[in-house]
Amino acid sequence: MKKKTVSILLAAVIAAGTVAGCGSGSDTKTDGDAKVDAGAQSGGDSDAGTGGDSDAGTGGDSDAGTGGDSDASEGKVINIYSWNNEFSQRVQAVYPEVKETSSDGTVTYLKDGTEIHWIINPNQDGVYQQKLDEALLNQADAAADDKVDIFLSETDYVYKYTDAEADVAMPLTDLGIDPDKDLADQYDFTKVTASDVNGVQRASTWQCCPGLLVYRRDIAKDAFGTDDPQEIGEKVKDWDTLKLTAEELKAKGYYTFSSYADTFRLYGNSISQPWISPGETVLKVDQKIMDWIKDSKEWLDAGYLNKTVKGQWNDDWNKAMGSESKVFAFLFPAWGIDFTLKPNWDGEDGAWAVTNPPQEYNWGGSYIHACTGTDNPKYVKDIILSLTADQENLSKLAQEYAEFTNARSCMQEAAKDDELYPSAFLGGQNAYKYFAPVAENIKIAPLSAYDQGCVELIQNAFSDYFQGQVDYDKAKANFETAIRERYPEITQIEWPE
Repeated sequence: MKKKTVSILLAAVIAAGTVAGCGSGSDTKTDGDAKVDAGAQSGGDSDAGTGGDSDAGTGGDSDAGTGGDSDASEGKVINIYSWNNEFSQRVQAVYPEVKETSSDGTVTYLKDGTEIHWIINPNQDGVYQQKLDEALLNQADAAADDKVDIFLSETDYVYKYTDAEADVAMPLTDLGIDPDKDLADQYDFTKVTASDVNGVQRASTWQCCPGLLVYRRDIAKDAFGTDDPQEIGEKVKDWDTLKLTAEELKAKGYYTFSSYADTFRLYGNSISQPWISPGETVLKVDQKIMDWIKDSKEWLDAGYLNKTVKGQWNDDWNKAMGSESKVFAFLFPAWGIDFTLKPNWDGEDGAWAVTNPPQEYNWGGSYIHACTGTDNPKYVKDIILSLTADQENLSKLAQEYAEFTNARSCMQEAAKDDELYPSAFLGGQNAYKYFAPVAENIKIAPLSAYDQGCVELIQNAFSDYFQGQVDYDKAKANFETAIRERYPEITQIEWPE
């Protein structure tokens, strides 16, 4: 890999300071016995999306299962970098070569004696990317047992690691994985997200993260006289209709959403151009981002949002999911329901339900990369195929972890099977019935290596405007200052007319 390019990437991360993850600004789920690298802080909940939450008969003719046949040239230590133990749990749940895992969760032993070492650092404050980038800088000279073999990234910064010039993530074809054949059942937009600018796929994911509208049944009954998902779906089917519904909710003393940040992903998924195009230094703010700013201010001033909830991933936002809250709905993918809403709900199961969102969107996703220079290519290939191509495994993850997995045929079947896929938290509702149509219609927004900083800083800058602390022009100026501090190479910022 090219050390100069990786050094630039590392410098960008260090300059970033606070790093957002898959979702937006802080939603990484750090589960129970997460294994934390020495020197790293324990990981709280840092950021969005980490895909953090996610919930396969072998796909095609992929030769999953080669791990057990690993020859003498394979190393005996597989180092996997991640930000929580979500991926570790999934590997332990479905990878057939697993024998056992240490009591502290730091080492998984495979049947032939190979050890998976889990190097976990929190997303919070950019720790995960900083530690990973330091390891990538040392990859070429590292001892075999210290080399990075697999690392994970999130949608908001996956493009940084799939960059062909960086050469830190191997093309899947170099492992012997044919994306067109072995990963044919994956949703197309996830394959695009996992590819470099030349269309070469350099990652794979077990997750697909379509988003829905998740609402309180009791509030729906009080405001509308019904909590039926189809009837509620009609009342939130598009933004114009939802605005009328928001007025009904307000009349009953309820907020439609908790925060202006709750709707950002829907607008952000609709941008028509990347924040910064490859090879350019001009940042172009898309009109859809300006629409979010205008609509958020309008909704906040109209009383459809709770002014006391400033953004996401904070205590006020978490409390807005509790039984004493007057918030009607949240916009979440499957991981958001399982890792964020469910832990913050203090009432009985069955109080929430899902329906269609006002527009299709995707939020999150954890991508598995084979690290350039790995000394375990056969095992790396085997793990990727087992986790992302084996339909039996992907079905198991959906059933046991309530994930919407990256297997179109499995999810289409799940949408029809109310007996195998009921959600206890949703009162027995089969959420896949609503997730599956959204997933089919997602068109991923054009990505750039600057997505994470742009997504985080535009929300931070205009949060002050929404709260009345600065005027519109000052918010724009503050964004320009913040984005140039994080990315000094940016030469110009263009706003829509």
